[in-house]
Amino acid sequence: MRIVSANLNGIRSAATKGFFDWLVTSGADVVCVQELKAQAADLTAAMRAPEGYHGFFHHAEKKGYSGVGIYCRQMPERILTGIGHPDFDAEGRFIRADFGALTVISLYVPSGSASPERQAAKFAFLREFKPVMDALRQEGRQIVVAGDWNIAHQPIDLKNWKGNQKNSGFLPEERDWLTQLYASGWVDVYRHLAPQAGEAGYTWWSQRGQAYAKNVGWRIDLQVATPDIASRAVAAEVYKARRFSDHAPLCIDYDM
Repeated sequence: MRIVSANLNGIRSAATKGFFDWLVTSGADVVCVQELKAQAADLTAAMRAPEGYHGFFHHAEKKGYSGVGIYCRQMPERILTGIGHPDFDAEGRFIRADFGALTVISLYVPSGSASPERQAAKFAFLREFKPVMDALRQEGRQIVVAGDWNIAHQPIDLKNWKGNQKNSGFLPEERDWLTQLYASGWVDVYRHLAPQAGEAGYTWWSQRGQAYAKNVGWRIDLQVATPDIASRAVAAEVYKARRFSDHAPLCIDYDM
């Protein structure tokens, strides 16, 4: 079973760059997408349901902003959206699909880089979201939460870690939040498979300068899973043969 996570930085932009041509040939069973930057009415038929896939979405109320989705080959038994917090649910940051004993979630954690106010909102989201993750663990299901977490956990997860310790995405409080999440039983699947991988694991590059060409990146797109399914992960790849966005798709294969 292949699960893919991809921040599209605009679904319409990614479509023009060939994302959906790639998706239908990717071998993915479930594809979690983030940052749609589109409303339901903006999606073409190919965006709503690529060949061989069902599509489900949680759009932001604000036009051209946020939004998440899940594409899946198998029709899910249940779709749920939101974390139960009106402000964040209005931003379209969480969608859940249940397939038998398996749950796959597409997640888009807020970025705090735009302003102190947005960083405060990010911290507020993390406070609200930790109990959601705790409750998910208590369900006893096999769960994969795939998406743009907007946090690099350790120095190995970004190129210029020394210069980013006071910047959103690598703040001590954010990193501690992830540390506590993993201590509660969740597993960072890519890091589980590739404990020493640095630059090969980067999934996002600033659009300033030549960050992508020089691979000055961050690993902020994650698949975080319950221990049983994490132990079934057999291969992981950051797909960089083609560029669809300022992020690259994270592809992980599970032996199910």
